[in-house]
Amino acid sequence: MSSERIIELEQNVGELIAELNTLRKNNLGTPVPNYSFATLTGEATLLELFGEKDKLLAIHNMGQGCRYCTLWADGFNGLLHHLETAMSVVLLSKDSPEVQRRFANARGWRFRTASHGGGAYIREQSVYTGDDNFPGAVVYERDGDGILRKNSCVFGPGDLYCSMWSLLGLAGLDDEDWTPQYTYWQRPSELDDGGANVLD
Repeated sequence: MSSERIIELEQNVGELIAELNTLRKNNLGTPVPNYSFATLTGEATLLELFGEKDKLLAIHNMGQGCRYCTLWADGFNGLLHHLETAMSVVLLSKDSPEVQRRFANARGWRFRTASHGGGAYIREQSVYTGDDNFPGAVVYERDGDGILRKNSCVFGPGDLYCSMWSLLGLAGLDDEDWTPQYTYWQRPSELDDGGANVLD
């Protein structure tokens, strides 16, 4: 009986997602200011982050100090080539441009990055009302010389935006059973090279 219920719920979830996406498609959006960000090449406005596209996916990342945000970005990085055929993509965090690039390079991320520095942008555009450093994403749309905030989402364990949770769920696991790490390497009890100068 439980297998049948699982199939029924999966179908229900699929129908709800289709309804959600229809509502998002028809959402008119709300105007937002043309915020400024710090990048490695100088100041950039929100409109400039669109590049040649009319839509911009702004990933709200809490910064290098968050293992969960790192997990989400690791996953999006694999989709980046596909995403950029539909819209521009930028990863935003409070970290300085130098820290962002160093961490992105260490992870192999190919995202364009920009820093809001904890300023007006993230206070006013947070994906979670009342929290000015919450992970999620916002899609903006160019409207002539203006910008519309079309849709947003919050990231968190079990959401639709990180496939890790669905795959863990297939195994009967959730965020109480598993926590993302920056690396999963464990030092062997014996090192064949003698073990001198190993950095964890």
